[in-house]
Amino acid sequence: MLEVIGAGFPRTGTTSLKAALERLGFGPCHHMFEVMAHPEQVDRWLSVVSGAPVDWDRVFDGYRSSMDWPAGYFWREEAEAYPEAKVILTVRDPHQWYVSFQNLIGRAPGPDAPGDLPPGLDAIVRLQPVLGMIGRSTFGEGWRFGEGVTDEEHAVEVFRRHVAAVKDSLPAARLLVFDVAEGWGPLCDFLGVEPPADEPFPHLHDAEAMRRNFERSMAEGRLVSPFDPPSPDVPREPGR
Repeated sequence: MLEVIGAGFPRTGTTSLKAALERLGFGPCHHMFEVMAHPEQVDRWLSVVSGAPVDWDRVFDGYRSSMDWPAGYFWREEAEAYPEAKVILTVRDPHQWYVSFQNLIGRAPGPDAPGDLPPGLDAIVRLQPVLGMIGRSTFGEGWRFGEGVTDEEHAVEVFRRHVAAVKDSLPAARLLVFDVAEGWGPLCDFLGVEPPADEPFPHLHDAEAMRRNFERSMAEGRLVSPFDPPSPDVPREPGR
């Protein structure tokens, strides 16, 4: 049963917040990386576009919290299914988000990707029915996964409308609008827990780290996750 629901777009600190929630005891936290690490979950997610009623307990079996797409797109349904869960809307400067989101989508394998992708990345291809529906619903019918969002003005407006919709749909006591740059304080106050002593808030998966992990995944034929220990010769940089 979910206790925390993430309603933010990808590249708004969802990876860092996943790590933070798990450190605070609200894990495991579902994230796109969970689907990539456990490709058998793709079948759970395909159920959301099957036309049949969605069994959210099955989709999130084993998880206490959720972040990132595909989960974050269904924040309304999840908030209804788990009325006691708190909701966190991750935000950042929308123009900086646009650049980061473009970089992410530009690297993601699309429906025409080769069949010899490393484990984890092939899960994204299998998830295309869900991701394509999310993208078209969010950015317009002309959107195609793997091609990015070329119109920055439109993308920024979509981002701002999403933020407003989440704020307007939930009572203030149930919602935290959160920039991960704010650190432990607002998050721990909202969740009613103590912040970890002398431990910095996790900042994972900045643009450079994302590039390195993708290139390593392709070169090594395995999923390289931002939750893996960094290579000893490559320092981890602050990120979203």
